[in-house]
Amino acid sequence: MDSSDIDNLQTELNRLEKWAEENEMKINSGKGTEVSFTKARVKERIRYYFEDQLIPEASSFKYSYLGITIRSDLNWAAHIKYTLRNSWKVLSFIMRIFKKGNNIMKRLVYRALVRQILEYRAVCLDP
Repeated sequence: MDSSDIDNLQTELNRLEKWAEENEMKINSGKGTEVSFTKARVKERIRYYFEDQLIPEASSFKYSYLGITIRSDLNWAAHIKYTLRNSWKVLSFIMRIFKKGNNIMKRLVYRALVRQILEYRAVCLDP
């Protein structure tokens, strides 16, 4: 990453801070984190500041609107683990409710609840 890119991003953060002040908006700077995406094994820590506070670094974050977890090394392991854990919870719930009963009903409930979790979040497997 070029040092001018780092400077440009910090300049934009400063402009955002100034804009929020001018428009009497309050920004909760404690909520944000910084994630740097790279395939490099050794990376330099880039420090960004907002309202004179260091923005903390995180190795991953969950993008709640899409329901995906993105790691800084661009590995999908955390996302896949979360998806599988979530689908197993739903599947075990279904199996407890329908211990005995109609296989057709089990199949319909599986397709409605479990399969949609797996298919929606499988985007990372086939980009």
